[in-house]
Amino acid sequence: MDIHTAVLIRVIAFIVLAPFLGGFLAGLDRKITARMQGRKGPSVLQPFYDVAKLLNKETLSIGRMQYLYMFCFLAFIIFTGSCFFAGLDILLVFFVLTTAVMFFVLAASFPNSPFSRMGAMRELAQMLAYEPMVILAAIGFYQATGTFVINDIVKQDVSAIVYIPGIFIGFVYILTIKFRKSPFDISTSHHAHQEMVKGITTELSGGMFAILEISHWYENIMLLGVVALFVINSHWWSIPLAVLVCFIVYFIEILIDNTCARVKWKVMLSSAWTISFILGTVNLLILQYLF
Repeated sequence: MDIHTAVLIRVIAFIVLAPFLGGFLAGLDRKITARMQGRKGPSVLQPFYDVAKLLNKETLSIGRMQYLYMFCFLAFIIFTGSCFFAGLDILLVFFVLTTAVMFFVLAASFPNSPFSRMGAMRELAQMLAYEPMVILAAIGFYQATGTFVINDIVKQDVSAIVYIPGIFIGFVYILTIKFRKSPFDISTSHHAHQEMVKGITTELSGGMFAILEISHWYENIMLLGVVALFVINSHWWSIPLAVLVCFIVYFIEILIDNTCARVKWKVMLSSAWTISFILGTVNLLILQYLF
């Protein structure tokens, strides 16, 4: 099998399988959360039932542009994941991911709704919080492996996490923001403790809300792929180890979500930047000094 065929297979596998894996993880999230709260919880397939029901509901919208923005959000998320699993430049992956989120913000800002627009502003604050760590992660991969190209990063004899453990911890920290988990679920929340109704998703209904859920499933799988990238190397055993690390990280995110109260946006911003500076910048400086 030549390299182009292998890349095509990985991209097709992501496009086809990611929403199923993402939906299963969302269902597993609900089940584990329920167990932590002493409840039985819904079926792990409940997210799929919810999306199917949303697709059959009437979609209320004030204009076609909102549809366009949400479809662009989904398209760019899929393109981001395809670039990642095709093994392209990780900087490109992160920049396209940021572009995708901007379309989501535009879709939320389009309606004349105070709750939706406040949620959009908070979403921008979240981006300001996690973007420095995302860029530091890309730089860390380059410092550890000498390349930004994902296909070359996974061919290294030593996992990147050996050289950039601080950046790994910092990236897991900002994943709490990306996964919209408490204490950093300030723009919207899966739980009933949001003072802005549903925040950035207030004006999304029917098919548009289904598009949002599917987009998040794609995005979560791609982000867990980045977590795996810290672990994968040229040895075959690194792949199952990376999968195990992804499950551990996801469980930790669920645990944090169920044990921490939501904080204000200023606390989120300051803590994320502090973690980025202490763990990310210091890790890069030590790496530069040693190598």
